[in-house]
Amino acid sequence: MTSTPVSRRRFIGIVAATSALTCLPWAAKAMQAPATLLSSWQGVALGADAQLHIHHPDPVFAQTLIDNALSEVRRLERIFSLYQEDSALRRLNRDGYLKQAPGDLTRLLLESQRLSDLTHGAFDPTVQVLWDLYSQAAQRSNSSSRLPTAVELNQVLRQVNHKAIQIQDDTIRLKRPGMALTLNGIAQGYITDCITEQLKQAGLEHALVDMGEIRSLGMAPGDRPWRVGLAGDQVDRTSLLDLDVHNQAVSTSSGSGTALSRDGSVTHLFNPANGQARPLYRSVSVVAGNATIADALSTAFSWMSPQEIAQVLATDPSLRAWVLPYKSEHLVPIHS
Repeated sequence: MTSTPVSRRRFIGIVAATSALTCLPWAAKAMQAPATLLSSWQGVALGADAQLHIHHPDPVFAQTLIDNALSEVRRLERIFSLYQEDSALRRLNRDGYLKQAPGDLTRLLLESQRLSDLTHGAFDPTVQVLWDLYSQAAQRSNSSSRLPTAVELNQVLRQVNHKAIQIQDDTIRLKRPGMALTLNGIAQGYITDCITEQLKQAGLEHALVDMGEIRSLGMAPGDRPWRVGLAGDQVDRTSLLDLDVHNQAVSTSSGSGTALSRDGSVTHLFNPANGQARPLYRSVSVVAGNATIADALSTAFSWMSPQEIAQVLATDPSLRAWVLPYKSEHLVPIHS
């Protein structure tokens, strides 16, 4: 922050409660403004608990910012949600095609395909059929094993291939019968980016936006970079590494976020190549220029070797990554 008088567009802090990234001291100090400067909201965004806290001398303007952000989240949920019956994504999965698709959906799918190619298929939005298969297997009551069989996996894997998504103008087609998409590995990052851009258009220059993933804008109070802490997983929220971020995004993927078995060995992170559900690392954290990229790459890197991750990092000097091995409390940086 500069020493000039506070204007109504100078500063905003947004923090979501369920993020795997914990805002540390400098961001925390920003939350200690007088109550008269604090406008807050708590609720659900894209299926996860969320909070917005805006520090601003004009409470009416602050509430307008909150209302506009929530309207944008609701609009994007009507496109990307797997739970809303009438969402664009649900209709695409149900019918196998979608005409007059929303621009946000075609843009995000095109970016998904680019990142799928970049990671040689480790990021793949067509893994929804694997989620369905594992969920059905977990509900079995007449079997000692609640995991899919090899035959079931091989059959479902025929429907997993990002190259079978066809996008032509505003029409999207799934070229293989039974295919289904999930954007849970990238949509929260995209929504974070959309909210960030919305705030920038409103004239804000300093923000920490977290709608499932974190993106910083400008500087934190005290004219310092924003600081975030990388936690090991969703269970242990202890910070293992503090990062200074300036106009950057940070994302962490961990299988502990949604475990599909009691012992945590089956997770919501699926390998598109073989259908396995236990990632190579306890968690993966990525810094990128925007939250969409950080979100998708942290998902993809969960299934890539350090050498493969390094090859992706070498394509963009702004990318950084850390992996947390199992039974370890130390993040390992990956060097390009």
